[in-house]
Amino acid sequence: MIYPIVAYGDPVLRKETQEISKDDPKLEQLIEDMFETMYAAHGIGLAAPQIGMPVRLFIVDATPFEDDEDLSEEERKYLSTFKRVFINAQIVEESGDEWAFNEGCLSIPDVREDVFRQETITIEYVDENFKKHKETIGGIAARIIQHEYDHIEGILFTDKLSPLKKRLIKSKLANISKGKIKIDYKMRFPLAKKKR
Repeated sequence: MIYPIVAYGDPVLRKETQEISKDDPKLEQLIEDMFETMYAAHGIGLAAPQIGMPVRLFIVDATPFEDDEDLSEEERKYLSTFKRVFINAQIVEESGDEWAFNEGCLSIPDVREDVFRQETITIEYVDENFKKHKETIGGIAARIIQHEYDHIEGILFTDKLSPLKKRLIKSKLANISKGKIKIDYKMRFPLAKKKR
């Protein structure tokens, strides 16, 4: 099932997320639906709050980066198989120099800005089989995870912009909340006027 993506301004994007229990009977279907929703919207990551569910779950599929000529051969090869499910994740360490990368978000369409993040993370999580993992990840993969992890912490990439950049995109964000935007995937807008 393809869910509508929740747009900027919806309170669920700021909600405290709950941990998921191993015996959640709807988890397998939810993960399947999230991948279907993400692919329908041409995304590389999706967090549960973006489909209206305040739980600690996000998915990542970085395989589209395997064709990115700006990346090293090694990084392209790594990303070509980087598809994961992160449940109850905790980033335990961020290290390395901060670097800028142009980010966008399915909940904030048509807004792309350079965001500074540290280059390496260590993350603990369980996968879809509730197998525990602790990994140190760098580069683009780390950035995608940091972006999605922020979603389960109630943080959006626009929160990391300078006050000037925030002012420059303020009206764009207001229009997104009202549904005054052209997109090619299903969305739910918090301030859209109801059609009578």
